[in-house]
Amino acid sequence: MNNPAYIGRFAPTPSGFLHFGSLVAALASYLDARAVGGRWLLRMEDLDPPREMPGAQAAILHTLESYGLEWDGEVVYQSLRHDAYAQVIDQLFNHGLAYACTCSRKQLEPFNGIYPGVCRNLGHGPGDAAIRVRVPELSYHFIDRVQGRFEQHLGRECGDFVIRRRDGLYAYQLAVVLDDAWQGVSDVVRGADLLDSTPRHLYLQELLGLKQPRYLHVPLITQPDGHKLGKSYRSPPLQPHEAAPLLVRALRALGQPVPTGLAQATPAEVLRWGIAHWDSDLIAKVPSLPEATL
Repeated sequence: MNNPAYIGRFAPTPSGFLHFGSLVAALASYLDARAVGGRWLLRMEDLDPPREMPGAQAAILHTLESYGLEWDGEVVYQSLRHDAYAQVIDQLFNHGLAYACTCSRKQLEPFNGIYPGVCRNLGHGPGDAAIRVRVPELSYHFIDRVQGRFEQHLGRECGDFVIRRRDGLYAYQLAVVLDDAWQGVSDVVRGADLLDSTPRHLYLQELLGLKQPRYLHVPLITQPDGHKLGKSYRSPPLQPHEAAPLLVRALRALGQPVPTGLAQATPAEVLRWGIAHWDSDLIAKVPSLPEATL
């Protein structure tokens, strides 16, 4: 099957090295694209320099290459896209669709992450303030290719959300929507930790007149204590010499019926098998999977 209209992407954050959870998400995205003859892009989500680990960007690229996950075209760096984000924020602010917020984190602690609208009608200027987008009192839903229907009432469950931080850094929620549209991404394959961000993305797509991609959220891989594998939680970085067996483990985590002996193959052979046999319908319809079971 050949589908050149399919454009997928992997978008790591260089706050640390890639780990097994990263590999599962990257492999799912890669196979979903390659199995239909689509393109697979790489975007570095380097929006937050204070959290970036020195050397992480180069290490991520090297790891993907050593695991045989080759991308199409040039790597896109969000740090070079600030003008595009600023232009959209100005547009939303000037049309009254976004506003400045001077609330501190301490002020917002009692509200459990749901913004109560304190600054909504105060008319603050955009300097020394976060910028929030106004959300409607509406529910947004989508059909995830694995997790099924997901719905969220933006007003009650989210509130007006930040698109530019008070320190001037741009928020993931805005950047990911703009960059997916700019790159023509047709299919977003990523971890289930971003499932509840998707209604916000749907709203921004609607607000800005952007096309909605299809979504597939793969289960997170969790530690024995229930924490997800992550750069900030002692998750060991991927090692090049472990590429083939870890690719096989990742295939199993994605529900693929891996044959005995594939772990002794080369990374290229594992990926060829994965592309030829990829079936996204076999991915578990759960938010997380314990690493110990894989």
